[in-house]
Amino acid sequence: MNRRTIMGAAFTAAMLASGGIAHAAGEKIAVITPYLAQPGTQFYVEAFEAKAKEFGWEVNVVDTKGDVAAAVGRIEDAANQKVAAIVINVDPSQVQAGLETAKAAGVPVFGMDAGATPLLVTNVTSNGYAMAADTAAYVANRLGGKGNVVMFVFDAFPPVQQRGVIADTIFKNNPDIKVIDRITPDVQDGGIADSRAKMEALLAANPEKGSISAVWAAWDQPALGALQAIEAAGRGDEGIVITGIDANPQAREAIAKGGNFEASMAQDFKGIGATTAEAVKRHLAGEQIKQSVIYVPTRLITSANVKD
Repeated sequence: MNRRTIMGAAFTAAMLASGGIAHAAGEKIAVITPYLAQPGTQFYVEAFEAKAKEFGWEVNVVDTKGDVAAAVGRIEDAANQKVAAIVINVDPSQVQAGLETAKAAGVPVFGMDAGATPLLVTNVTSNGYAMAADTAAYVANRLGGKGNVVMFVFDAFPPVQQRGVIADTIFKNNPDIKVIDRITPDVQDGGIADSRAKMEALLAANPEKGSISAVWAAWDQPALGALQAIEAAGRGDEGIVITGIDANPQAREAIAKGGNFEASMAQDFKGIGATTAEAVKRHLAGEQIKQSVIYVPTRLITSANVKD
């Protein structure tokens, strides 16, 4: 090996070590989600884009507007275009064909609040089990272990499905708590309108004061829809406890008012987006990421700390 070859190899090694080649300016990254109507998704996509700009990447965000099947084709398109990486915000099991195409094309795929699968380099998310445990335990404690609870769930999306499983378990561990309905709202418009409609129907079917003790929602949109329905029905003074997950601005505002909406879990959406970008950067720079799931911290928000 001559001197020029040695110097070239040293330069290449140094550039790889710093990520200078692997994530050079102009690197193309595809972000694919059916859920951009959700505020949380918007926040971490924006945070990802901010980091990508810092790294000099070109990001293409594809929103399939609630159509999960369409996400498969978009993943395949991105893989065939040989982008540097793909980031998904969708249940990996529902887009496996697309992930297989990306694997065959040698394009790494990352989850941003998605789900774990060997076809992903890693999935960056909040600990859904812990968040559901905190909010479900809050409900159980507020009710003194007794009452009728309505649950809003969405089992088609792994991070949210996990929350429902844990809440179910906690409520079942309180024999005097009865889950009177387990509702899956339409989320194409974000989930508030359909949740309100379904809650209105449930209130009409249970008109007696005290017939509904609490609403546990796996994310904030159904909680806000339920709150609107309760207030519109003139039943805000019955003490129906509402909890959500995400602590988005609307939820925080509702909690601060001191009404039925009492608690939510604050996810660090910006942290999820930024951490996902960092994971992409690390991988492209040659680092082996050993964690199949990377958790970003959360905290319980109530009237005591909502203004912090």
